[in-house]
Amino acid sequence: MAGMVTGVPRLLLRLEGVCIAAAATVAYGRLDAGWWLFALLFFVPDLTLLGYVAGRSAGAALYNAAHGYGPPVACLAWGVFGPAPEALAAGLIWAAHIGSDRALGYGLKYADGFGVTHLGPLGGGPRGSRADA
Repeated sequence: MAGMVTGVPRLLLRLEGVCIAAAATVAYGRLDAGWWLFALLFFVPDLTLLGYVAGRSAGAALYNAAHGYGPPVACLAWGVFGPAPEALAAGLIWAAHIGSDRALGYGLKYADGFGVTHLGPLGGGPRGSRADA
């Protein structure tokens, strides 16, 4: 499918996810927010999967809205310049979640279905497919 990243750029995007997840987690650890909050909020962005109940297009749109870096960066800015330590903590947890998803190959979704992402099909797709190029 057009629009899917393959080869070395895909690997670099996944490594970028590892770096973002690690940096956000380390930064969160420097806050005095408590790891219980991290564990409680880490999977909250995945609640957007419920959007798939309304259909593939709605599900993909809602999932993508919560899995782009814009909203957590806005939380980080609010937390730093607010100052609002709660927003800073939430932004770091959110960024760590997105980075972890990207590292695992869960990219932004296409309306074709949950498993069709900008990082290629979930599960790697069949050997010799464009996703493996």
